[in-house]
Order: sequence, then structure tokens, then C-alpha cells
Amino acid sequence: MDLLRSLPLGLYLEKPVTWLHHLDSRVKFIWLMSFLAAPLLANPYCRLGLAGLLMVLTISAAIPWRVWRQQMGWLLMLSVFVFILTAIAPDGLAVKHQPRLPTHELTFTQEIPTTTTQANPWNPLTWRLPWGSQPGKSPPQPTPTQSSQIKPLPQPTQYNYILLKAGGVTITRRSLELAVRVSTVLFTLIYSTNLYLLTTAPEEITAGLETLMMPLRRLNWPITEITLTLTLSLRFIPLVLEEVQNLIRSVSTRAINWKKLGIRKSLQVWLLIAERLLENLLLRAEQIAKAMTVRGFTSPNQHRVQWHELRINWYDWLALGSLILFWGARLTWGGTI
Repeated sequence: MDLLRSLPLGLYLEKPVTWLHHLDSRVKFIWLMSFLAAPLLANPYCRLGLAGLLMVLTISAAIPWRVWRQQMGWLLMLSVFVFILTAIAPDGLAVKHQPRLPTHELTFTQEIPTTTTQANPWNPLTWRLPWGSQPGKSPPQPTPTQSSQIKPLPQPTQYNYILLKAGGVTITRRSLELAVRVSTVLFTLIYSTNLYLLTTAPEEITAGLETLMMPLRRLNWPITEITLTLTLSLRFIPLVLEEVQNLIRSVSTRAINWKKLGIRKSLQVWLLIAERLLENLLLRAEQIAKAMTVRGFTSPNQHRVQWHELRINWYDWLALGSLILFWGARLTWGGTI
């Protein structure tokens, strides 16, 4: 199993070069922030539209099918699983509560002392309601024969709160709406970030973020150090996957019989593997630090390397103009229900 190919999350696609690769990293970052902020307080139709827009961008960019299948396959399965689980979950209407008001609000009972009633034969509470019933008595209830003959009134619309009820599975409008919200937000947040990392090199990301965070230098923020740390962390992701892949291959070649080991010894083996993984990662980090020290790297400001040249072209301005249309449609039709 090759983790670098089967799990390409967060990795950069060098070839083929699509039109998303040619966009400036700052423009793509603004679009990414828009995709992350647009689902907030949006109705389910807007959330479904955002997920569909991400699919359209992927198809229009002509990203290879192998990459598209590997990245979107598991994510779609996870989103569908969350959708089904949330849709069949109870929406809180089955909770029993005590009513605040009595069942018959017109029932009026009051205990009167016997001495008072005998001394004063006139009782001020012996008044009658306009329809002839006394206040101390409950209104007449229909008999079982009469209640069985009562037919439900025809509804003016086809509205039905319960959409599906089969056995122990009940899907209501509230649970369906909540399922759409949760599943689409999960898909949008993960896939939009992954698409940004897929079509943007780590050097472009750090250069764009450094330019966007340039006003923070007035607050004495170490912008260059932050971008350098981000670059090293993005470059470290393939090394982590490679170490995990080597450890999995080393365990599989030893043909360990996990059934004979039992749960306790199996946990001990996995703890040893995790410890070995941590040691290898720390060794890789130390090798990178020594390599930077040998090359005379003392601080980002003194040993500055310009990895990527940022340039705004006409298609970047076109992407920014389409962003205005995107937010106009979001604010016009994407409000909450």
C-alpha cells in the first residue's frame, strides 16, 4: 500500500497544470475563505449549491480521475454516512414534558367551608356560564361512540411534518434539514481546503500569506518566521506519510499472527510502532535543522529566499470579479429560512 498515492490529502498536484494552478495564491486564498464563510447562516439549498460548485470547479479544471476519485471518494462516503445517521436520528419531538396549563382551562374548583355555606345560603359562586354549564363541573366529554364518528378535517395544503415512517425509522422535516446542513458543511470545509492545497504549491501559499499578513508587522508580529514554519510543516507532510508507510510494510513482512497475540500483546506491539514512528519523525526534523544550519541559515530575515514571485494577471482580476457575483448571490438567495 502506497500512502503517498492512496491518501493524497494535502499534497500538491504538479502535473497536469490546470487553470486553477495559474491563479494567484492570494486570489485562491480569498476564494477559500469565502467557501469557508458562506455556509454560515445559510439555508440548505445554498449549502447544496456550494458543494455542487466545488464539484463543477473540479470537473472544469480537468483534474485526473485517479486524484478526484481518491480524494472525493472517501469524503463522499463520510458525508453520506453522516447524512443518513442524522436524518434517522430523533429530532427532539419525542421528549415528554409537563404542560404549563391544565387540560381544561375552564374548570374552576374551589373548596368552601361547610359553616360558611350553612350560614349564608346565598353562594356567590353559583353563577352559570353563558352556555349553561356550571364552573365547578368539567365540560362534557364525547362518548367513545361519538369520538369514533369524528372525522379529521381536510388539510388546506399537502404539508406533512413526518416525511417517512417505516418501522423504527422516522424522518421528519427537521431531521432532514439538519442532515443536509451537517453533511454539506463537512464536505465543503474539507474539500475546499483540499482543493486549495492540491492546486497551490507550498511556496506559493507561504508567499501569499506573507503578503496578506504584511500589515501585522506594525504590531511586531514575526510574519517571516510564521511563514517559514508553515512552509516546513507543509513540506513535512510527505515525510510523515513515508515513515508511516515504511512501518506498515515492515509489520506486514513479518507476518504477525494477531489472533494468537491477543488484545494486550497487540496493543503493546502498536505502542512500540507508535514510539518508533515518533523517533523517526524527530530524527527527520533534526536532519532538516542540521541541513539548514550547515547552509548558514541563522534567521529568515538574514537568510531570505524568494521561492515564488507573486503577480496578478487578467484572469486573477476576473476571478475577483466573479467573487463579487458569488457573494451577491449568497446574500440574495442564500439567507436562512
